[in-house]
Amino acid sequence: MNAPMLFLPLIPLLPLIGFAVNGLLGSRLPKAVVSTIALVFPLASFGLVAHAAWLVRLGLALPVIEENAPTWIVAGALHFSFALALDQLTLVMLLVITGVGFLIHLYSVGYMSHEDGYWRYFAYLNLFLFFMTVLVLAGNFLLMFVGWEGVGLASYLLIGFYYERKSAGDAGRKAFVVNRIGDFGFLVGMFLLLGQFGTLSFGEIGANLAAHPALEGGVLTAIALCLVVGATGKSAQIPLYIWLPDAMEGPTPVSALIHAATMVTAGVYMIARTHAIFDRSPVALMVVAGIGAATAFFAATVGLVQTDIKRVLAYSTISQLGYMFLGCGVAAYSAAVFHLMTHAFFKALLFLAAGSVIHGLGGEQDLRRMGGLRKQMPVTFWTMTAGVFAIAGFFPFAGFFSKDAILYAAFLQGTAGKAFWFVGLVTALLTSVYMFRLWYLAFFGESRAEDKHHPAHESPWIMLTPLVILALLSVGGGWIGIDRFAGFLAPVVGEGPAAQAGSAQLELGLSVVAVLVAALGWFVADRYYRRSPEKPAAVAASVPLLYSTLVHKYRIDELYDGAIVKPVLMVSRYVLGWVGEGVLVRGSAWVAAGVVSLTGEGLRRWQSGNLRSYAGWLAAGAAMVLLFVLAGILFGAHGVGFSMNWAGR
Repeated sequence: MNAPMLFLPLIPLLPLIGFAVNGLLGSRLPKAVVSTIALVFPLASFGLVAHAAWLVRLGLALPVIEENAPTWIVAGALHFSFALALDQLTLVMLLVITGVGFLIHLYSVGYMSHEDGYWRYFAYLNLFLFFMTVLVLAGNFLLMFVGWEGVGLASYLLIGFYYERKSAGDAGRKAFVVNRIGDFGFLVGMFLLLGQFGTLSFGEIGANLAAHPALEGGVLTAIALCLVVGATGKSAQIPLYIWLPDAMEGPTPVSALIHAATMVTAGVYMIARTHAIFDRSPVALMVVAGIGAATAFFAATVGLVQTDIKRVLAYSTISQLGYMFLGCGVAAYSAAVFHLMTHAFFKALLFLAAGSVIHGLGGEQDLRRMGGLRKQMPVTFWTMTAGVFAIAGFFPFAGFFSKDAILYAAFLQGTAGKAFWFVGLVTALLTSVYMFRLWYLAFFGESRAEDKHHPAHESPWIMLTPLVILALLSVGGGWIGIDRFAGFLAPVVGEGPAAQAGSAQLELGLSVVAVLVAALGWFVADRYYRRSPEKPAAVAASVPLLYSTLVHKYRIDELYDGAIVKPVLMVSRYVLGWVGEGVLVRGSAWVAAGVVSLTGEGLRRWQSGNLRSYAGWLAAGAAMVLLFVLAGILFGAHGVGFSMNWAGR
């Protein structure tokens, strides 16, 4: 057993200890102690991951697989253990989850300092980190599913943290229910895997596929499509994206944690982890790419008109996750994971900077009541600027390198790939427009705040420090380069099409086009939201149907409500309610009451207290016994013996 293996179980267990201590004792501890517990254990977990990364840099071979893991379930030939595994993909995910996750914990100390339930918030945050690390460290599907369901539970608790508000409770339930729909697909995929391979171990499934190169399509396509259903739920893709915008009801740091570094990346990670299955099914890959491209464009159009600063970022998350799905769908898994990493940097930065704005404005989230904040909140302004340029895809920011790697890989995939590339390019234009719109509305022009007697103030340094660190990562995080990153992940996910075809000239040309498109988006936003801020209203008035469609998010929620939610409620409340309560409950009660009543009536007649009645029943009983004896005599020797026995009694 080599060095990192000694520490692997501690990576998830440390946040779990923090959850247990604050969860059990936090209500009786001072805030300073709660904060210390909440920060120390995630920081220690990150330290272990960084130590493992350092050992890998020194030449330690990967992967590292736990061989003598404790047994979990034994059922006949099936054997499941708590096996953990560390490889290149796991290491990247752990660095993102624990590193960015710790910065969000640190930021939360300042942001949540005046909130009730402070200890409860940090207990949930530590629990979330525990389940997410279990998810990525799992060596088999079953243990991954524990983490998969666990982050769903923790997200429900965090989204509904302000449970006194009905909207927060509804948002938490919506996230929980929608994710259960996706998780059902995941479960079916696991059962199919078990039936096909007789195991849920990633290593054994991979070895089985390698030993049968002709195995493709058919059941593998069914398995892959079931896993895609699970991924669309966790990573908020069409058709199961609807929970993510409502998740804004939770505290802003929760949005940063869920949207940037943890839960929504689980679906992308799962597809990359199981790429050997998807590679054998071109149909499944095309479905993944189609879902990603459609979701990226769809969410970007909705983000153009949102007025809540957090909802703009929520739809941008859905859109950016679409890019990651597109990358997986064209088998550019390294590019997808690369964008997952850079997105964690700039999206966490954008959400935390938005939280700083909300904090500085006393809770205001409406972009229409902001403006002029760059002078009042200079650190927040400059750090958010780095995030805006990164997500828009400007060189040399991190988003440029990762997004262009996905678009380039798509362009190389024939006619369908070029169509996906075009959709991704248009989405990049829309992304630039709505992000610079947010930038101008929040930080430029005159203040539109309702209370101008209490100007905005900069956040404390415990909140600004994570912003500065994330801004630096958003600027320089992409300089590692897709070639080096893909080379590091190649033992796990392969090289991908970008490494096998194309040319440097083509890649450079496509990158120039992408940057020009981002610049065009900036120009449009500058034209309409800085130089002529009255024009957006005029444009909206000129296309009322389109504007109404985008503002109401294509009325997808209303469609789901009318086509699915209300019919299900009607069936459950009226049909099942009538059957369950009327027939099963009330009906069975009526039948039971009737049986008891008739039995009682019969017994009442027997126990009348009338001697003549007793004599009559005695005579009738004697006659029946005599009849039974005579019947035995008439029907043979066996009957005689039987009746004689009775007669003897």
